[in-house]
Amino acid sequence: MSAANVMPAPLPGLLDKQRYIARPGFSRWLVPPCALAIHLCIGMAYGFSVFWLPMSKLIPGAPVCAHGFVSELFASDCNWSVADVTHTFEIFIAMLGISAAIWGGWLERAGPRKSGLIAALCWGGGLIIGGYGVAIHQLWLVFLACGFVGGIGQGLGYITPVSTLIKWFPDRRGMATGFAIMGYGGGAMIGSPLAVWLMAHFAHAHGGASGVAPTLMAMGAIYFVSMSLGAFGFRVPPTGWQPSGWTPPAQAAGGMITSRHVHLNMAWRTPQFWLVWGVLCVNVTAGIAVIAMASPMLQEVFGARLLGLPASATLTDAQRAAIVASAAGLVGLISLFNSLGRIFWASASDYLGRKTTYFIFFVLGMVLYALLPTWGHLGLAGLFVASVCIILTMYGGGFATVPAYLADLFGTQMVGAIHGRLITAWSVAGVVGPALIAKLREVQLASGMAKNLVYDRTLYIMAGLLLVGFVCNLLVRPVNPKYYMSEEQLARERSLQHETRAAASAPTAAGAGGVYVAAAWLAVGIPFLIGLYIALEKAAALF
Repeated sequence: MSAANVMPAPLPGLLDKQRYIARPGFSRWLVPPCALAIHLCIGMAYGFSVFWLPMSKLIPGAPVCAHGFVSELFASDCNWSVADVTHTFEIFIAMLGISAAIWGGWLERAGPRKSGLIAALCWGGGLIIGGYGVAIHQLWLVFLACGFVGGIGQGLGYITPVSTLIKWFPDRRGMATGFAIMGYGGGAMIGSPLAVWLMAHFAHAHGGASGVAPTLMAMGAIYFVSMSLGAFGFRVPPTGWQPSGWTPPAQAAGGMITSRHVHLNMAWRTPQFWLVWGVLCVNVTAGIAVIAMASPMLQEVFGARLLGLPASATLTDAQRAAIVASAAGLVGLISLFNSLGRIFWASASDYLGRKTTYFIFFVLGMVLYALLPTWGHLGLAGLFVASVCIILTMYGGGFATVPAYLADLFGTQMVGAIHGRLITAWSVAGVVGPALIAKLREVQLASGMAKNLVYDRTLYIMAGLLLVGFVCNLLVRPVNPKYYMSEEQLARERSLQHETRAAASAPTAAGAGGVYVAAAWLAVGIPFLIGLYIALEKAAALF
């Protein structure tokens, strides 16, 4: 065959995985800020409650829609109810788990750049279109754009960095995923104050009209740019890359960390997958109970005692406002400890082990949940707040530690996809948990129970639920070798993930590019620190 007939191999496209295999000199410390750029944006999911009340007052003087939920979806002449607009949150949390489960396998082969960009389009674009839905007052469009499309962006964005981070940090899996997932917990610390400021700014600029629609559009544009920059910053390591000077520990017989790999299609058939699924579901359900109840519980259980007054004291308007401010301070602390607990516990799990870390979550959690009613009866608000904060660190820590737990059990080759299937546990807990908690409260109030006692039984039930998680974690054992991929299957999967060419690449350095590393960390660190300052400022009202 003549040389003229030999066609050159096509160059990989900008989003193809082969295009951004890291070259010698690349610093792995550039990858966590790329992950944070995505997670800090999608983490606004936790702060969406700032929109509910303004969205229920879009038409001044108009009544609340009273012709049923279906009519409300298309009505443009009446105000939506707060209860109905909150379904947006339920939709995108449900879609987070569903989309991560459906497209997790595709993501492993497509790579973090392509999946991160699609996540940016869905989350940022969903908010922009949802803002238009608010502007024309069509609730169905808000649900479709923010909830459904935005939820897909949530799911893809959440799992995009996981596999890449674990492959870059085989020596510190927990810390690496903790950095990214810390961003999801901290996204509301940045996004909520930004949304409040933007709504006030746009309302003032438009003569007092609602600023919800332009705020959603502006935040959608900001998030699209930030997430896209994070997606294009990703690099994947060459196959077989290891940090300089690090040697994988020898696999002990019966050890919890494997050096082999389980395929996605086999992982969900193992008992280990469903046990860890139960561990996460229980941890999330219990944590949601505290998040949902903390503010009203602090006000109703302690009341005037928060101000150093007798429980039966008659309060002035100023004193009631001070109690509400204290409750808002607790919400700020919850956001802070939820975020910081993710990096703390995930990093600690690198030394404690994942199974031991979850044992701490469940044992300490059961004790603290059981003590919360006692702190209320004794009027010990300080201990109550401290217990809630510790609980929230473990709630966040559960999210951040689970990807490393999965990598230990199933290997790193398809851990992002396996994680995508597993976080359906979050979707179940995120939808079922609040409904269960609200129903328990309703039943107890209907039976005539006093408001300051209505939370006791729910908290004891949550403590009992944590016992179920403890048992699930106790039953986790190393994966049966029959589930591991053979060398041939592993080679085929690596070729499908476009890693064959990377195998011949030179080892990648871990410490070069200090200026770029510093710039990347400043770009995500400054907004995070601003959000942290605002959260601490709100929390000061407690003291």
